[in-house]
Amino acid sequence: MTWPSGWAVQVLPQEEATTQTPPRVSRQRAVKNDANGDPVLVMELTMSQVEPGHEVNLQGVLLEMRKSVQKDFFQGGYQSVCNKIHPATLSRLQALETTCTVTQNGRHVLSQTLVAALDADKAYVFSYAGQAEAYAASQDEIRNARNSLRL
Repeated sequence: MTWPSGWAVQVLPQEEATTQTPPRVSRQRAVKNDANGDPVLVMELTMSQVEPGHEVNLQGVLLEMRKSVQKDFFQGGYQSVCNKIHPATLSRLQALETTCTVTQNGRHVLSQTLVAALDADKAYVFSYAGQAEAYAASQDEIRNARNSLRL
């Protein structure tokens, strides 16, 4: 994946791999900071190994993720409305996507998009979230990063 120039990229801790097994989960995150060094937008790509023979209900997974996001925002004093889960693509894979608009006292403060896709033995989640203005202003960077994915 090609992260946008100027973003702080982190490879997050993952489950330990052994000589016989690859890592079960790997995560990468890129953070866009403002002039003061405060984060205004975060993109994250997570890859999880899927057990052989395990059927993944992608819509169910995305619904649970969306519910969790909404619950977390609610507990923080925010309201959120998410659009209907709809078909999308992530790299070469068919995916499902939803975007949540987060408000506080009626003012749009954050947006978050969740995209989930399945390959033969891997599940991917690409998410990006940020302050409303930064989210809107960064759509080209987000699109370029998303289009650079080779899954």
